[in-house]
Amino acid sequence: MNLYPLKFTPISKYRLWGGNKLNKVLNKGFKGDNNGESWEISDVKGDETKVANGEFSRKTLKELTEQFKGQLLGDNVYKTFGTEFPLLIKFIDAKTPLSIQVHPHDHIAKERHDSFGKNEMWYIMDADDSAEIIVGFNKQLDKNSYSKYLENNKVLEVLNSVKTKAGDAFNIPTGRVHAIGAGVLLAEIQQTSDITYRIYDYDRVDKTTGEKRELHNDLALDVLDFEVQEAYTTAYKTESNVSNKLIHTPYFKTNIIYLTKEINKDYTKIDSFVIYICTEGCLEITVDNANYSLAKGESILIPAIINQLKLTPQKESKILEVYY
Repeated sequence: MNLYPLKFTPISKYRLWGGNKLNKVLNKGFKGDNNGESWEISDVKGDETKVANGEFSRKTLKELTEQFKGQLLGDNVYKTFGTEFPLLIKFIDAKTPLSIQVHPHDHIAKERHDSFGKNEMWYIMDADDSAEIIVGFNKQLDKNSYSKYLENNKVLEVLNSVKTKAGDAFNIPTGRVHAIGAGVLLAEIQQTSDITYRIYDYDRVDKTTGEKRELHNDLALDVLDFEVQEAYTTAYKTESNVSNKLIHTPYFKTNIIYLTKEINKDYTKIDSFVIYICTEGCLEITVDNANYSLAKGESILIPAIINQLKLTPQKESKILEVYY
C-alpha cells in the first residue's frame, strides 16, 4: 500500500483551565467539560494518534514511521530521529490562564527525563478582547533577584504581558517563561515532548484531585532564560497564495499560506514530511487525482515521498505549513 495524506483522530485532554472553544469554534465534538487541548498529530508514548482516513485507518503514527521510515519522515529526518516523530501538533483553548511555566532544552530534558526538550510556537486563532499572553520577563533579572520575587509570591510582577489577537504568532524557545492567558484559542507546534516545569499556578485546586497542582521551581531555576527581548510577537508577511515565513527554528519551520485561488506545491527540495493546519476556511488537497478535504480546526500529514500536490480553497483560507 502506498502512502497518502494522513488525517488522525484527535486526542482530547482535560485541563482545569480548559473551555469549550475546541467544540464551538473548531467543531471537535469532544465530550465532557474543560477540554483544554486537542492533540492532532502525536507520537508521545501512550498518546499516539491513530489514522482516521484511508487504508491505514486506526494505525498509529508510530506504526507508520516504523513501517515506512524515510518515505514518511524524509531521509534526513529518519537519520536524525529514527522512528521517533519529532513534532507534536495541538490546538489549545484557555478559558482561564494556564500556569506560569518553562520548558527545558534537549540536553537537560534527556538527562532528567529521557525526553526531547520542548521548543514550541503559538499561532493565535481566536482571542477575547481582553486576552493576553505572558512571555518573557519585563525587567532584567538573574537567579538571585528572580528567586526573591518567587519567595515573596510576587513573580507576577516581573512577567511580561502582551495583548494578543487572532493572527499573532509567538516563538517560545526552551528557557523562555510563558503562559497562555484566558480567552485564547491557538495552534501549537512543538517538539515531541510533554515536559513542563510549573512556576506558579494561582493557588488553584484541580477538581479532579481536590489538590493544588505540583510546582517545579527547583527544576525550573536551572533552565530559565532571563534575557529580555525587544519584542515577542513575530512579524511576518501576508502575501496571498505563497508560503510566507512565520517562525523557523532548528526544530521546525512554519510558514503561513493565505489561499485565494488554486496553487501547486512542489516539495522536491524539502527532505521532510509536511503538515498542514487549517486555521481559517476550508480547502481540498489533490494528490495523484485523489482529493482530501481540510477544514478549519483540522490537520493533515503529507508524507515526505509526496512531492507534488495541489491546494484548492473552497473559500478564502489560511493554513500553517510545517516541516522539519
